Amino acid sequence: MTWSTLDQQKSRDWSFRTGERLVKDVPIDMRNTGLSLDPSSAEPLYKQIFDQVVARIKSRTFPAGHRLPPTRALADELSTHRNTVVRAYTDLEAAGFVASTVGRGTFVVALPEPPANAPPKPAGAMPWASLLSTASDAEALRRLDRFGRTPQGRDVVNLTRMQPSADLLPADLIRRCAEHVLRTEGAKALAYAPPEGLPRLRALVAQDLANTGVPVTPDDLVITTGSQQGLDLVARALVNPGDVFLVDPMTYTGAINLLTLAGARLVAIPSDAEGPEMQSLSRYRGTGAKGLYLMPNCRNPTGESVSPARRRALVAWSRDTGIPLVEDDYGADLSLSGAAVPPALRALDGDVLHLGTFSKKLAPALRVGFLVAPPQVRSTVISIKRAMDLGTSALLQHVLAEFLERGYLRAHLHHTLPEYRARRDALDRALREHAPPSVKWTVPDRGVVMWLSLPRDVDPVAVFEEGLKRGVIVSPSNVFGVDARPSPGVRLAFCGEPPKRLAEGGKRVGETLRALIKHRSRSAEGPAIESV
Repeated sequence: MTWSTLDQQKSRDWSFRTGERLVKDVPIDMRNTGLSLDPSSAEPLYKQIFDQVVARIKSRTFPAGHRLPPTRALADELSTHRNTVVRAYTDLEAAGFVASTVGRGTFVVALPEPPANAPPKPAGAMPWASLLSTASDAEALRRLDRFGRTPQGRDVVNLTRMQPSADLLPADLIRRCAEHVLRTEGAKALAYAPPEGLPRLRALVAQDLANTGVPVTPDDLVITTGSQQGLDLVARALVNPGDVFLVDPMTYTGAINLLTLAGARLVAIPSDAEGPEMQSLSRYRGTGAKGLYLMPNCRNPTGESVSPARRRALVAWSRDTGIPLVEDDYGADLSLSGAAVPPALRALDGDVLHLGTFSKKLAPALRVGFLVAPPQVRSTVISIKRAMDLGTSALLQHVLAEFLERGYLRAHLHHTLPEYRARRDALDRALREHAPPSVKWTVPDRGVVMWLSLPRDVDPVAVFEEGLKRGVIVSPSNVFGVDARPSPGVRLAFCGEPPKRLAEGGKRVGETLRALIKHRSRSAEGPAIESV
């Protein structure tokens, strides 16, 4: 008699209690489980078994009380080592999907039934409209709701994503670091971290900054949950409702939103080819302005950079007026031409508030950034951060520290920077072939965005809407403008799509622009006879 026949006979006389349910006389056919392994997959074999068994339990293919094959038998069926099956069964039991009984076997546990009662509906008596803060209804916060639409079920080239595509994320390297951290740090990695960040990570980030020409000590650093939290902390520490905060005419939407929520009154400073105009800035001496937010390297959305001479002038202006500089270096290390990067503002003045992140050059899901600040600001920021989140995830900090210490970041950039160059060039070639001559752009040396300047009478929102129809998503200048009517243009991010997709995206952008400009010309001549 085979082992499966013996197991079936035993099961007919056995009752298995799972919680409050008693399962009897469950028919069992274990001659073939239907499981399979893919040795070429990056997923460990035990995890493949675990996932397939869980899927069958959830679909009721393996019902409550179903007996799984003995580990040796399943190992024979799958042509794998018995220890692989033992590991899978151990994890299944730890997760509560199965229960093992010595001498009887491993049986599926009944899944809990979902609650039958429906969640309560709002009674409608709460006056939410009058309770919500005025800042929460700011126009800037609603922009992404309008321009962040992604059509479902269509072949759409997305040129708005400011994050690396999945093929450029170092999942395997991060997995190695995470496994090492959990194996060596154990439960310590799952505890709260100090609000200023783990000492080991702060030391490694300080070393990384020093290597790029930004001399800091670990004590100058606060580890944040992404640079977005760093900017939020700066806004909370500096801004009282109604305070003036100076910004570029078009800038990072996240900065506009956070400063607006803090109650700041944003004032746009005109720029020339080198950066913010010094003559315009000189007017704000003695006004009580709380800061100037800017991105000296690869400004978002235009991709431009502030010249070395203008950086020195900005530092001198800041010292003279007592208005601090807030430097967002989100694109650090993303030099696509190999040319030397001008010195950071923080390298010129220790009073500069310097923000950094690992989202663009590594992985956004790590949600680890940092803020460099002078002692007076740093102590305040740490107090605010403690109140906000009790500290950035210790586990993610340990993983990033391990990644940096092993030298993986340098190896990762060695792989990704040539790919970013190829993507930039693919988009540029497609635009050169398909975009109308009246649309201008500059191929960026740094960062991951390309800015298209439009003719004055071409509406960026119309480009966005027409692009959606043609299967390409772009970011119109309205998303980034501080004033009501920013300079017409669209931002194209090239980090989130591979070169072939970028070539197609550039073609669709060019066709969109040609259609709109053709329609504009016909409208200028007389009544339109067709629409786009």
